[in-house]
Amino acid sequence: MSLPKDIKDLSKDELAAWLVRHDIKPYRANQIQKWVYVRQADSFQEMTDLSKDLRAFLAEHFAIERLNVLKVQTSRDGSKKYLFGLRDGNRMESVLIPERNHYTLCVSSQVGCAQGCEFCCTARGGFIRNLTAGEIVGQVRDLIREIGGGPEDAMRLTNIVFMGMGEPLANYENLLKALKIIVEDDCGFRFASRRVTVSTSGLVPKIERLGTDSPASLAVSLNAADNETRSRLMPINRKYPLEQLVEACRSYPLKSKRRITFEYILIKGVNDSPADAVRLADLLKPVRAKINLIPFNEFSGCEFKRPEESAVIRFQEILMERHYTTIVRHSKGADISAACGQLRAKAE
Repeated sequence: MSLPKDIKDLSKDELAAWLVRHDIKPYRANQIQKWVYVRQADSFQEMTDLSKDLRAFLAEHFAIERLNVLKVQTSRDGSKKYLFGLRDGNRMESVLIPERNHYTLCVSSQVGCAQGCEFCCTARGGFIRNLTAGEIVGQVRDLIREIGGGPEDAMRLTNIVFMGMGEPLANYENLLKALKIIVEDDCGFRFASRRVTVSTSGLVPKIERLGTDSPASLAVSLNAADNETRSRLMPINRKYPLEQLVEACRSYPLKSKRRITFEYILIKGVNDSPADAVRLADLLKPVRAKINLIPFNEFSGCEFKRPEESAVIRFQEILMERHYTTIVRHSKGADISAACGQLRAKAE
């Protein structure tokens, strides 16, 4: 017997259309989603502004699912990695990162990843499937409940980054559904769009769509400033080389004062030389850009090494001398394999 569909897999418009097909007023979709996302209801019986008959009818057709927490690991720096079990037996991970006065949640969009980036542990396990919209948004919903931070609390979840397992733009429709709920003011999670970031390895056609389909911020995993090196590190570059990627970023519709974030993982002897920094500065001239430098997080079985701190500092200095906002991001959670590029969803 098949399980009921998770109601979180439906957008508000899809839910409204389903209700209309069953002779139910479409405005009920707003009420239902407010219960699910704002009030964190776990059953339709809690939805007291709906009739008992409607609540029973919804329960016949839908479920309100929580992700199954298989394991939680806590880093020395306070970051927490959550291993979630999915209804089909697959697994994925999310990372909750404490900042100075708020939390950032690193969200996954796929089980595994098909992009095959050489520096990424997730890619070693291959691609299994896309996450549903409900599984994506469920990561946010469940962690909001765990944190319990309201507007008056000192520490609450304010930032969402799609930088976990998978390529978000390869799961585009489910990503859009989740983004709409995350930034929805009335019946969603009410996150400021500038605090929601989608990171991509460079799927150029979807980058061009995202700028008109969502107000979320864009981050591009770049990692090299020449096609030969980037194609070695990131196979996607063979299909969408740097010239196409930079042009898509140049024409991306940015709101006033916003910039595209370019993530650059520094790998010893591969892309961390002063000449690489100069090439990067020249490459990004046409784009409203800021740059995050991420020293490589080593993991077992990978040949790449973390660069010397002096090389990282010199790389940053060259970019700043050329008037780029450049931040060195020392990833949190490395001791529990929760840092950038380390997620694998294994349950050792």
